[in-house]
Amino acid sequence: MPSRTLFRLPFSPSSYHNSIRSSSPTAGLIRNHASFTLLPSLRLLPASTPISIRFRSAERIQARRFHDYVRGQTPTGQTYKVDLDSRKIIGRVSSRGTRQYQEDRTSVHTLTLNPEDLRRSLKRHEVDWIPPGLDGGSPKLAGQVGYFAIFDGHGGQHVSEHLHKRLHGMIEEVDRVTIDETIAFTKRLGGYFKRFRGGALREWVGHPDHRDWMTLEERLTLAFLMADQLLLSREDTRRCGSTASLALLHSLDDPVQPFFVANKISLTTAHLGDTKILLCNRHTGKVEPLTERHHADARIEASRLRRIGGGLITDSFGESRWMGAVENTRSFGDGEFKPLGVTAEPEIRHRVINGADYAYMVFVTDGVSSLISNQEIIDLARNAHDPHRAATTIVNFAEDLGAEDNCSCIVAPLAGWGNVGGTDETEARREYRRRKVSSLSTRMQRM
Repeated sequence: MPSRTLFRLPFSPSSYHNSIRSSSPTAGLIRNHASFTLLPSLRLLPASTPISIRFRSAERIQARRFHDYVRGQTPTGQTYKVDLDSRKIIGRVSSRGTRQYQEDRTSVHTLTLNPEDLRRSLKRHEVDWIPPGLDGGSPKLAGQVGYFAIFDGHGGQHVSEHLHKRLHGMIEEVDRVTIDETIAFTKRLGGYFKRFRGGALREWVGHPDHRDWMTLEERLTLAFLMADQLLLSREDTRRCGSTASLALLHSLDDPVQPFFVANKISLTTAHLGDTKILLCNRHTGKVEPLTERHHADARIEASRLRRIGGGLITDSFGESRWMGAVENTRSFGDGEFKPLGVTAEPEIRHRVINGADYAYMVFVTDGVSSLISNQEIIDLARNAHDPHRAATTIVNFAEDLGAEDNCSCIVAPLAGWGNVGGTDETEARREYRRRKVSSLSTRMQRM
């Protein structure tokens, strides 16, 4: 059965602003049309924004590989999809700064994972979830996972570009039968990795039939290590590298709703280096950091690297360098530094959040975060009309402060968008810094 109808819904100012006053935290994207039920939706869209939505019969929805759109489901079982490339849905902005090349990359997709694997993975975190909307075993929308990633390349753009194009597909496609080969390759890097036992994959080493499913943590770890193996096998990627921070957002609602309107969300982050993921609390407007930088003087990294000796050396800018050379102690690529303990094994964190308790997530590279504090980044986005405007405001402020490095930012809305509480406590400080930037030293700019 073909798609039933394709239409555009231009909102009038009155109908839009009336819709967001409903009892739901967000409301109004999909209006009553024939037998279709009004759904909660984005409150972030300006009144004049037309949205293309395609409804399909439930029995026609089949699992696909990664997409550039996200799908939701009505209570009657029909589905709609929203384009993730729209600036009104996801904000993505990059600036080259004063650098000759742009080495940052960003990726936003929807992955399709096995819902049974997701259920068992959640069970390990003591979360009971029954995959909704299954039709004769078909994954349908239950396995839909939002993928957001930001990469900060160094020494060239080859590694960040490769990850931008391939990492999301590898996360979908990894197979447990490759674990032994991947761990063996990693151990052959020598130095720090001679005694590597596999981290989150330790239970699988030497036991390919350990079980017939993988947790999300195991899947991410394997994908990161396999991506690094592929990168290190190429001459154009061995001498450069990239940090990475990504988040997987999995709606636990029934019927399934996109991440930006979901009431209950499984949030998993995987992180290497000093790119950042920040969460804005809707009630207080305060920042909740989801990542910690992987420098040798950081608590987690100091403990990890202590086993191989070595030490920190401070450079002429006052920055700590591991073995006198390495700033980020976790990254993709950087083959010559791998024996010193530079690893592509991600730090993975998981939590379940109520979407309405949070306004948005922000992803930034260190070209932004080295100049702007976490709370300033969150405050810069709080009054934006849409995610693209929020990301633009953040990057523009970094440029106003004299950013030299590449600057990139992703802003992903959650159900609490447009209703941030608390006050903008950093506004006065930001304006002072903007006025005085020409007279401040580089170190003062970066405070």
